[in-house]
Amino acid sequence: MIRLPATLLVVAAFAACDMPASDRPEPGVREATTQGPADAPPGSCWGRTVSPAVIETVTEQVQVEPARLSPTGEIQKLPVYRTETRQQIVTPRQDNWFETPCNDALTPEIIETLQRALAVRGIYAGPVTGVLDDATRRAMRQYQVSEGGPDSPVLALTTARSLGVIAVERTPAE
Repeated sequence: MIRLPATLLVVAAFAACDMPASDRPEPGVREATTQGPADAPPGSCWGRTVSPAVIETVTEQVQVEPARLSPTGEIQKLPVYRTETRQQIVTPRQDNWFETPCNDALTPEIIETLQRALAVRGIYAGPVTGVLDDATRRAMRQYQVSEGGPDSPVLALTTARSLGVIAVERTPAE
């Protein structure tokens, strides 16, 4: 096992703090990407949240030495136990993929429509700027979660469609 000096670890931990807080990604959140799940249709864009693994600490008493009994069945010596503590993964880490509008589709006009749709619902109180700023992302995320969508600052396609921001694909009538 390699051990690093504590000062080196502290320096590495603060290296990420050089960028402004607004530019740092939230833990467990990824921006939209064209690299989606394995079965993603070509040309589609995806967002991803990561559910961390759930780990449980298990403590057990393990018998090291059994009890010694006399020929008559009386205990001559008590058993010897050792306490063992280990961690066990209860639920593994999971990638949660959701389809998103591709970045080139998020034009200033679409973002203005998103801001107006959120404002009409009383979730967004900022100006209609056409910029996907922090206030817009917070409002969009609040709406998205309230509708059962992903807890992510990345706009889900289902959210965009439910707000009327992106057209809903229709199947032709037969």
